[in-house]
Amino acid sequence: MSAERVLLIANTLPPQDVSGVGEQVLQLAAALRQLGHEVEILGRPRASPKVLFPWSVVPATWRVLGRFRPTVVQVHESDGALAVLAVRLFRRLRRRRITLLALQQVSYVRERQAVRPLVDRSAGDRPLGYPGAVERRFRWLKAPIQILFGRWTARSADVVLAPSEVTAEELRQDYGVERVSVVPNVTGGLPVASEEPSGSDRRDDAGELLFVGRLRLRKGVEVLLEALARLRDEGLEGRLLVAGDGEHRGALEACRERLGLEGVEFLGRRSAAQVRGLLERAQALVVPSIYEGMPLVILEAMEASLPVVASRVSGIPEVVVDGETGWVVPAEDSAALATALREVLADFAEGVRRGTAGRRRLEALYRPHHAAQIWLAAVARWRRRHEG
Repeated sequence: MSAERVLLIANTLPPQDVSGVGEQVLQLAAALRQLGHEVEILGRPRASPKVLFPWSVVPATWRVLGRFRPTVVQVHESDGALAVLAVRLFRRLRRRRITLLALQQVSYVRERQAVRPLVDRSAGDRPLGYPGAVERRFRWLKAPIQILFGRWTARSADVVLAPSEVTAEELRQDYGVERVSVVPNVTGGLPVASEEPSGSDRRDDAGELLFVGRLRLRKGVEVLLEALARLRDEGLEGRLLVAGDGEHRGALEACRERLGLEGVEFLGRRSAAQVRGLLERAQALVVPSIYEGMPLVILEAMEASLPVVASRVSGIPEVVVDGETGWVVPAEDSAALATALREVLADFAEGVRRGTAGRRRLEALYRPHHAAQIWLAAVARWRRRHEG
């Protein structure tokens, strides 16, 4: 394949923003450059609000199309809807061959549906939490616009990309598209220093569990707290570190106090380097979400040879292999989650075995060069079918 000129357009990019999409833009760019392709990234100026990006990016896109002359343009999520329109108009007026891709990390239809009361299935669907004001505004105001723009982006692109088979099927059903290729999220292409000593020096059998993510209801942290309360009542203490911040933090802190969980500590937002250090010293990463795309933190845990305990939702079971690289349990089931955590805390050697297997799986499937090769194959496949 001849060298491509690739333009990647994204609203959220590290370190300015914490975003799985933005992280994957940088990982893909690094891998494509290593393969000899020329890549330019068009992001949001530091002083510009996120909400204005879908409109403000249009003139910037037009200028870069004329100057850089890309052969491939990739936009991201619903933020790329108007950029897609600009690319389609440009290639028609200038008679340019530009392959247009849209990366959709989630279906906003499903994310909107996930804004609902959180329950405990193992306790007769007992409510554990309710959406707050920010989440309700997302459901009724922001999500409908994102669904509209996301559907337009997907239907207007030549190729739609998703991070998992489950997300690909969601996009087919919710956005009415068929041409969805799976390009998994990856890690390892960007150097991130740890702010803690290496895992071999710090990890021990002290029972430290870790949650990393934005504190919102669909992350299912209340289920995790209920599971820890079950273990505490059995006489098994486990320490939980919660790294992240968000609109739901106050409710979670209140839940911790109500349950009397003295071993739960809220750390607030942490940098990538600090998260890497936390992963290196923990005994397991816990991801109790009720909806996800393909969480990047799971790959980061695998890179740190850390076993993962996660809900059986979205693309997670495609990454975490139950019994091999971690534990996969039903969502919103504190009893099942407590059972998995009991095994983690009771058998340190088994956690090490599964964590080591996770690192091997990461090396085999989830490095940047894997994503770049699949991405290039999707571009070539579309061109064979439509350009002759």
